[in-house]
Amino acid sequence: MKIGVSSYSFSQLISGGKETQLSIIKIAKEMGFDGIEFTDLIVPDGKTEAEYAAEIKAECDKYNLPIISYTISANLLTFENGSNEAEIERVCRKVDIAAILGAPTLRHDAAWGMPDELKSHQGFENVLPILVDGIKKITEYAKTKNIATMVENHGYFCQESDRVERLVTGVADPNFGLLVDVGNFSCADENNAAAVGKLMPYAKHIHFKDFYIRSGNSFDPGEGFFKSRAGNYLRGSIIGQGDVPVYQCFSLVKNSGYQGYISVEFEGMEDCLKGIKIGLDNLRKFDR
Repeated sequence: MKIGVSSYSFSQLISGGKETQLSIIKIAKEMGFDGIEFTDLIVPDGKTEAEYAAEIKAECDKYNLPIISYTISANLLTFENGSNEAEIERVCRKVDIAAILGAPTLRHDAAWGMPDELKSHQGFENVLPILVDGIKKITEYAKTKNIATMVENHGYFCQESDRVERLVTGVADPNFGLLVDVGNFSCADENNAAAVGKLMPYAKHIHFKDFYIRSGNSFDPGEGFFKSRAGNYLRGSIIGQGDVPVYQCFSLVKNSGYQGYISVEFEGMEDCLKGIKIGLDNLRKFDR
């Protein structure tokens, strides 16, 4: 199976100023990855986003490391004068950046939660048509660039399998699907393997991530942990060392006939280079 890595995995080094999104390309290649994906570009002073995207593409070409996806933040429940057209247009401009990168897929968020003016009396079902309409417009534009679009089970509001499946079936376009993150279902307290099995028919990309999980019926374990929707405690771990059934999920992905890339996404407290490499090694073991 082809294994890539998310630039987000190197956040410790990038946020600390030791590396950049440009310099990690060589590191990822030397680690043995088959591809790399980038989250929102951190554009250096004096450059445009398009210029930096072209520079990243050239560096990846230099090391023969394909850019497998581009991931951006978005919120289609952002309204200006009662319309979300400005946010849709902004995401379409990110499609242009994905095209410069040569990425075949773009992952954008759907929404992070209900707007304040709606949350007291409306819910996901009420805003589903708004999300579907926005996603349709984005993926229609992305078709003109030969880029497929995705949302991820991410951000609590659109996290569990039922909700992201409803987005896909609502849009009902083969150019749109899911980035299935096997670990993120834990944030919504959903059975990871059951969710992965349900969503594989819609998968255009896969993230492998692991968490330490502690019951919310106990004390706060301390620094690094955050709460799931139901109040359980989660902390990022090295893939294969946490409590997410990553081997079972890997088997489901492999047996589904999925032909795309999977990506390591590390967000633990351990040294990120060590955490990324051990995670890669474990995924290679799973594939034997």
